[in-house]
Amino acid sequence: MKLSLYLETTIPSYLAARMSSNITIAGRQNVTYEFWVEERHKYNLYISPYVFEECRKGDVLVAKRRLELLENITVLEETPDVEPLADVYMHLLSIPQSKRIDALHLAICCVHKMNILLSWNCSHLGAESMQIAQKHNDTNGLFTPRMITPDALVNKYTEVDLDE
Repeated sequence: MKLSLYLETTIPSYLAARMSSNITIAGRQNVTYEFWVEERHKYNLYISPYVFEECRKGDVLVAKRRLELLENITVLEETPDVEPLADVYMHLLSIPQSKRIDALHLAICCVHKMNILLSWNCSHLGAESMQIAQKHNDTNGLFTPRMITPDALVNKYTEVDLDE
């Protein structure tokens, strides 16, 4: 059975953007492309209305490319549990109001029990934040996805145990 994988907005953003001259960003773009071509079919892919909201912003042509990438991907339903849970994560993880959408991504993944939250957003959804969220979720009987960056899924030299 395939694992469920939530595509946070950084994934279609890196795929749709022009190749960056910044070596770090260019590397992420290449790895994201490798995931998209070689790995994505191994998972059941999901997005949310929050991904659409973010993908519509910015340059019109790039936004169009981002939205085209999302065609045929299942959209998770916004449930009444998502917003209040996002508020809890904002407080617990010190996410500023201007980045509330990051808390919404995490909350919708938890509510819908996504196995993996795939993202390059390690500032608000990084290892330390996910440990705090995990502790809260365990205490409150909530599910926590694994937050993974695309390089961990495509790295052929490092095993990622997705059954943890």
